[in-house]
Amino acid sequence: MDPFTNTPTKMNRRDALARLGGGLGSLGLASSLQAAGELPLGTHFPGKAKRVIHLFMNGGPFGPDFFDPKPSLKKYEGKRPKGADLRTERPTGGLMAVPYKYSQHGESGLPISELLPMTAKHADDLCILNSCYTNNPNHGPALLLMNNGTMTPKVPSMGAWMSYGLGSENRNLPSYMVLCPGKPVRFSILWNSAFLPAKHQGVYINHSKIEPDHMIPWLRNDKIAPDAQRRQLDLAKELNREHLALRGGADQALQGRIEAMETAYRMQFEATDAFDISREPESIRESYGKSHFSNGCLLARRLSERGVRFVQLYYGNGQPWDTHSGHDEKTRKLATDIDRPIAALLEDLKQRGLLDDTLVIWGGEFGRTPVTENANGRDHNPHGFTMWMAGGGTKGGYSYGATDEFGFKAVDKPLHVHDFHATVLHLLGIDHERLTYRYAGRDFRLTDVHGNVPQEILA
Repeated sequence: MDPFTNTPTKMNRRDALARLGGGLGSLGLASSLQAAGELPLGTHFPGKAKRVIHLFMNGGPFGPDFFDPKPSLKKYEGKRPKGADLRTERPTGGLMAVPYKYSQHGESGLPISELLPMTAKHADDLCILNSCYTNNPNHGPALLLMNNGTMTPKVPSMGAWMSYGLGSENRNLPSYMVLCPGKPVRFSILWNSAFLPAKHQGVYINHSKIEPDHMIPWLRNDKIAPDAQRRQLDLAKELNREHLALRGGADQALQGRIEAMETAYRMQFEATDAFDISREPESIRESYGKSHFSNGCLLARRLSERGVRFVQLYYGNGQPWDTHSGHDEKTRKLATDIDRPIAALLEDLKQRGLLDDTLVIWGGEFGRTPVTENANGRDHNPHGFTMWMAGGGTKGGYSYGATDEFGFKAVDKPLHVHDFHATVLHLLGIDHERLTYRYAGRDFRLTDVHGNVPQEILA
């Protein structure tokens, strides 16, 4: 049986409320959600963030290139002293220096390298997480852990959990959308809904071409007028619901198809506007730039302001940050490509009053080693790496935790991926221990049986 379409254990509405720890009753949300015919979900407490934009640098950037200065790399270049002898996935040599200069930025004085001059202007909005770590040095398991909370492919993705927990702010658009150029078939597992209801699966958008009709196939129906489509859809829905009723209303796959058809119909009108970035003033387009990543950042803002709960933007198709050779040259090019659009996104959100309740996240599935591979390359490093958050209730101009003097291993306030997920959910007003879903005889959650929220990074 396909692990991504298994039918979950049947659960009534009272059980569903119990899975959330009864928090909805005190918030007064249960009755309205029941009246709307939705699974009664919502926040456990007032969250600072309402939505998330995840800028995913697939392949793994090296923290000391950007936000984690390590002068000892230059001091001990070519050597492998104690502390720099951790196990690596591939054969590696001595320490390799970082050639980029650092300076302090903003009132907070956060150290940021010369690679990100535009992003550095937003230093006081950034909460730098320098002590992240994960469990596996291989892309596949690490991608799954970062995106799905486990290294096995049979559980929902982070975005699906957030869609399930929060619901949608805009019934005409999916609550979880994934922007990734090309056709990343092997990545689709990273935004699946698994045993959660199908409507929470990430909707994949190929933004290689920026015209709405190219990003969303069959967006418009040129053969049937909207009112005729509506009658046709109503008939199909009625037949499907009769079919569903005959099976006790427990066919999740069929229910998912009914909901998908409804969303697809409504998207004909909403998505045409949301995905048409040509409607933006030229000054805004110019501030973001015109690369795939630039367009993705602008689309992320447009989708977020229209109520999409979770927008995930992959830098590229594959692992473009996987710099096993030619690291310094590739990193400089990658940094140039992300600096302008990220700075524009943060500025755009702030000017629109959206940054306060939009959580922006930057990072990859792991980091890279301070020791060299293939002369000027860096291997995968799960022991310690850097991510950052901005907005959404995080403490700006703040650096949390630290790696050792070489940037190899998290040594001060280590932050595991489970802690990261728990923190994101907390900022959204969700207790990660109470957002569960019963399947195959047990209660699943994004953080499994782990996860702690570091209070220091909360505003």
